[in-house]
Amino acid sequence: MNKRFIIYGILLAVAAVLLQVLQYKLVLVNHSLELYGGILAAIFTLVGITAGKRFAGKKEILIEKQVPVYINAPARHPFELNDKALEKTGISKRELEILELMAAGMSNQEIADKLFVSIHTIKTHTSNLFLKLDVKRRTQAVTKARALQLIA
Repeated sequence: MNKRFIIYGILLAVAAVLLQVLQYKLVLVNHSLELYGGILAAIFTLVGITAGKRFAGKKEILIEKQVPVYINAPARHPFELNDKALEKTGISKRELEILELMAAGMSNQEIADKLFVSIHTIKTHTSNLFLKLDVKRRTQAVTKARALQLIA
């Protein structure tokens, strides 16, 4: 009797496996496009991730540099604007303001944003400053303006 149960159990297991195989075949036939599309999507995803890791730029390295600050530095005397040099060069108040912002290291776009004017206006004022100070570059303009005591 035990032998019969074992044989019936094995036959039922084989029949269940056959039914599952037939069901998978049926699924493959009826939904083959979706399955192949899913497999293809998975392959492209894996290839994209692998390529992204391989070809992505290296991580940015941040180097921190410590700069000593001297608290007991000698006090500078207050800046006094040289009115005679200002009149002699013919620099307007707006041009002087732009010259100070140039000395602070701001770009033309940053100056335009800060003063709420177009970049073309800043370029025009800069060209006028270069003519009035008889220089060709921003650094020369700042150096000459400091020498003439127009800016601090």
